[in-house]
Amino acid sequence: MSETTVPVTHTAASTAASPVIAESPTARGRRARIALRTLQVVLALFYVIASALPKLIAHPSAAEGFDKMGWGSAGMYTIGVLELAGGIALLIPVLQSVAAVALSGLMVGAFVVQLTYFDGENAATPLILIVPLVLIAWARRRLNADLLRLVRRRA
Repeated sequence: MSETTVPVTHTAASTAASPVIAESPTARGRRARIALRTLQVVLALFYVIASALPKLIAHPSAAEGFDKMGWGSAGMYTIGVLELAGGIALLIPVLQSVAAVALSGLMVGAFVVQLTYFDGENAATPLILIVPLVLIAWARRRLNADLLRLVRRRA
């Protein structure tokens, strides 16, 4: 074998393998971005429609729970506004990571409330919601630098 044959064969094999390696992460990355965005939209709809709306319209099921805790309508409206803001912020690129962290904190509080006031009846729900929220917060963490730049620019 000559010296020129070995590098050419090696180069040809490397060139043939490179496009496959380069294309796989791109397609996979694109699918991951679409899946993450879909998850964000689904969670945003959940927080806005299924969670915040009943509190903001004082639906009897929501009002009953807050009355049982002794928080009344002020607590109900406050939690409803926080969930509404978090759900909307999940759709705003610069706020996505912060919104996911904030909603995770709200879910920790919901978990504690479920355990203390409602004997753990629906305590698994907030824990289940924390999992995708943490995923979103981690995946969108680079946007925190953009948010910080915006805040500093306005200050």
